[in-house]
Amino acid sequence: MLGSVRYALARSSTLKQRTFGRFYAVQKSCLSSLVFVETKGSGFDEGALNAITAARKISGPVVAVVAGSEADVVAKAIAKIEGVSKVVVAKDAAYDHALPETTATLLKALQEKEGATHIFAPHTAAGKNVMPRLAALLDSQQISDVISVESEDTFMRPVYAGNAIATVQSSDPIRVVTVRTTAFPAATASGSASAAEEAAPAVDAQALSKWIKEDMAKSDRPDLATAKRVVSGGRAVKSAEGFQIIYDLADKLGAGVGASRAAVDAGYCDNSLQVGQTGRIVAPELYIGIGISGAIQHLAGMKDSKVIVAINKDADAPIFQIADYGLVGDLFTIVPELIEKI
Repeated sequence: MLGSVRYALARSSTLKQRTFGRFYAVQKSCLSSLVFVETKGSGFDEGALNAITAARKISGPVVAVVAGSEADVVAKAIAKIEGVSKVVVAKDAAYDHALPETTATLLKALQEKEGATHIFAPHTAAGKNVMPRLAALLDSQQISDVISVESEDTFMRPVYAGNAIATVQSSDPIRVVTVRTTAFPAATASGSASAAEEAAPAVDAQALSKWIKEDMAKSDRPDLATAKRVVSGGRAVKSAEGFQIIYDLADKLGAGVGASRAAVDAGYCDNSLQVGQTGRIVAPELYIGIGISGAIQHLAGMKDSKVIVAINKDADAPIFQIADYGLVGDLFTIVPELIEKI
């Protein structure tokens, strides 16, 4: 009798394990991701390639969403990206400039149509504009600025200006995620990849806001977000004229130009150059900080750089604590010497 009970218990336990295994397998097979691709005319924001890499860490197909008046042109390029199983194309000028009301409504409709469990976007201005509204429409809590995808429900993100890393586990059925682009390699095009293209369903989205214009600083220098070398200037350059020395060194190195918030607030340069927690997050191969003390908000935006060089006359400046190389001295003496010798 005892043997029969033990056998029944063992059999029951085995059946539970098998049932759980089947349930888990079914659950895993139901996972799928949408990736929002911000169009810019006939081009697109390359942060979407990093978001695609993050989405591929979730089991299941990856569907890219391309919307705008030239979405069909962009879709051809996205269809060649490795890991993208399908591209949904919404060719409509209403989606130009990624206004949150129209774009979030489109993404919600596509989530319902595709049954997506995850929606990814790069943690850019557009991503930070659209995704919170989408999360509200889906009644989900957004998971922002993710630097690691641990599993389908667990993510890692920096907090306290990058001084601590939080592991976030979400119980929401639909996860809305923005991705720190510097934390994931960009997905690449493959000669054999050719994702299917499909027209997006018609969506009745009320445009509550209106695009007026965009004022951008024109530059032939590498884009700050993707530059392999970045030269940044701080308040110590003293003036907009003094900031010219930063441009001169950057041009010699073929580098992008950045700035601290103090330099931007003082009017030394355009605010599009700001590096830091409230500006751009960069991780170039070489980062040169000139006249930057190293406030925690600035370090949060550049401390993942491969090699960091600091130039400052204050030997106790916090930036020297994370710098690989440091030069203590007057930047108006050191930087011209560097330019001359390069």
